Amino acid sequence: MSLMGSLWTGVSGLQTSNNALNTTAHNMSNLDTTGYTRQQVAQGTRTYVTISKGRPNWKQTGLGVNYTLTRQERDYFLDFNYRRESGRGAFYDTSAATVEEIEYILGESNEGHEFSESLDNFWTAIQELSKDPTSSVNQNLFVTRAYEFTNRASAVYNSLCQYQDNLNKSVVTEVNNINKYAQEIEKLNQKIVSIEAGDVEHANDLRDRRNLLLDKLALLGNVSYKEDELGYVSVKFEGVDLVKGGLVNKMELYTDPQTGFYSPYWKMLANTSYDEKGNPVVTEEGIQSALVFDLSKEISSDLNTDIGSLKGMLLARGDHRATFKEIKDYPPGSDPNDPAQKQEGWYNRNVAQSICMNIQAEFDQLINAVVTTVNDILREAAENAGAADVSDYLRDENGDPYQLFVKTIERDDWTVSNITVSSVLRQNPSLLSFRLSEHSEDNETIEKLKAAFEAKIYTLNPNVETPLNFTDYYKNLVAQIANTGSVFRGIQDSQTVATDALMYAREQVVGVSSDEELTNMIRYQNAYNASSRYINVISEMLEHILTTLGR
Repeated sequence: MSLMGSLWTGVSGLQTSNNALNTTAHNMSNLDTTGYTRQQVAQGTRTYVTISKGRPNWKQTGLGVNYTLTRQERDYFLDFNYRRESGRGAFYDTSAATVEEIEYILGESNEGHEFSESLDNFWTAIQELSKDPTSSVNQNLFVTRAYEFTNRASAVYNSLCQYQDNLNKSVVTEVNNINKYAQEIEKLNQKIVSIEAGDVEHANDLRDRRNLLLDKLALLGNVSYKEDELGYVSVKFEGVDLVKGGLVNKMELYTDPQTGFYSPYWKMLANTSYDEKGNPVVTEEGIQSALVFDLSKEISSDLNTDIGSLKGMLLARGDHRATFKEIKDYPPGSDPNDPAQKQEGWYNRNVAQSICMNIQAEFDQLINAVVTTVNDILREAAENAGAADVSDYLRDENGDPYQLFVKTIERDDWTVSNITVSSVLRQNPSLLSFRLSEHSEDNETIEKLKAAFEAKIYTLNPNVETPLNFTDYYKNLVAQIANTGSVFRGIQDSQTVATDALMYAREQVVGVSSDEELTNMIRYQNAYNASSRYINVISEMLEHILTTLGR
C-alpha cells in the first residue's frame, strides 16, 4: 500500500475511536435515565486489497477499521421473563392491597368503630334481657343494640361497595394507559422503521422508549410481542393483537347499567348494533366474544392466568354487589325461596374468585341469618300466644306480630342494605314486653334468642364444612380474609424476589456501569491517540521522502 493510502488507514482509526468515544459519553450522560439501554460500538475490518492469490496464502493489504453500528446490549429472554414475572407480581400486588383494604374495613376500623363490638353488644343485650325480660331498661338496651348492629353492618357493607367503586375507577385509568401505550408504540414503530430503512442508522433511543413502554404494558396484563426484520414490533395483549400492521386495536369499556361497573372489551371484535337513528349501540350480548379477560378461568401460575394489575383489579372488584343468596347458588334477581331458580355451582363460578364479592356475600349471609332468626322467634312467640283475635301479645294495633327488623324496601330481600330496626320499637321498646297474658315472664322466647346465637349451624360458604354460631362466624370470616392476605403476601414476596433477580440480571446487560464506561473511554482515547501517532509517522515519512530524497 502507498504511503498516501496508509494515511486513510489511520483516519479510519480516528473516526472509529471518535464514534466509540461519543457512544461512551452518551452512555455516561444517561447513567440515571429510566429505560436507557447501554450502547456499544461494533467494529469490523474494511475490505482488503488483494495483491495476489498465490499459494499458500493470498497477499492482501488491509484498509483499516470500519465502524459497523452502535448496537444496544439487550437479552431477549431476560426481557421476556422479566416482563412476565413483573406482570405476575403486579397481579399479586393488587390482590394483596385489596385484602389489606378489606382487613381495614372488617378489622374494626370503620370510622373508629368495631363491627364485632356491635355483634357482641347485641349478644350481651340478649343475655341481660334473659335476666329480667320485663325490665324496660333491658328492653330498651335490646332495641338500641339491634339498631347499632344494623347501622354498623350497613357501614361495613357500604365500605366494601365503595371500595368496589374505587377499583372500578382504577380500571378506567388502567385501560386508558393501555390505549396510550399502544398508540405510542405504534408511532415509535413507524419512526424506527423509517429511520432504519436505509440500514445506516439505528434508532436506539427510540427503541429504549419502546422497550420501556413494553415494560409498563407488561405490568397491566399478559403481553407477548415479536419484532420483524424491519424493526416493527407487533404486540399481543391477553392473546389478542393490540399493535399490528400499522393498526392499534383500541380497548373500550362497557358500563353495566345496573352496577356502573366497567368491562374492558376489544372494539374491533365487538358486535355493534344500531338504534332507529342509525347510532351504534353496544350491548352486553354484543361484547361477550370481545371481552379482554375471561374471569371464569382458574387463576394459576401454570396457566399464566395470574398476570397483570388490571386483571387483578377486575377479579378483586367482581361484576356486581354480592348477597347471601349467591352463597346458596341463587343468582341476583332470583327468589331464594324457589328451588327451581337455584343454579348449582353459581357461587364457585361467579363469586368465590372475587375477594370483594366473596366477603360481601359471606358478611351479608351473617346479617341475614341474625335478622331473620330474631324476627322468626318473635313471630313464633306472638303466634304461640294465640291468634290476633285472641291475644295481643307482641302484636301491633293491626294484629301483626312485632318485628324487630324491617325492610327499607318491602319487595326486596333481607340484605344488609335493605334492613333497619322498626321505628315503632325504637320509639317505644317496651312494646316488646315479654310478659304473657297471665303476667308471667316469657322466658321461653328469650331462651330461644340465646339458643339462636349459640347454635352452631352456619357455614361461611359451600366449600367450608365447619358449623359456626353467629359470633364464631364473624371471627372465622375475619380469619379467612387474614389467611387469604397471608397467602397473597407470601406469593407477593416470592414474586418480588424473582422479579428483582431478573431485574438485576437484566441490569447487568442493559445497565450502564460508570466504571466500565470510564475504562472504555480510556481504551478508546488511547486508540485515538495511537491512530493519531500513526498518521504523524506516515506524515513525517512523506515529508522526509519529499524534502530529502526528492532533491
